[in-house]
Amino acid sequence: MPMTPKQMIRLLEQNGFVLVSANGSHYKYHNPTTNKTTVVPFHAKDLKPGTEKNILKLAGLKK
Repeated sequence: MPMTPKQMIRLLEQNGFVLVSANGSHYKYHNPTTNKTTVVPFHAKDLKPGTEKNILKLAGLKK
C-alpha cells in the first residue's frame, strides 16, 4: 500500500532527517549523519510507487 507524504516525512524524521527547505509543495530533507538528501512532494494524494521507492533509495532506507 502506498505511503502518504505525511507517513514518508515521519519515517525520514525518525531516521535522523531534518527539514532543510521547502519550495512550494516539495520538502527537502537532509541527514547530517549519512550526508544524504531527498525531496518529498507534499500533495493530498498518496505517493506513487516509483516516487516512494526513489525517495527511500535516495535516503538509504527500506520500507
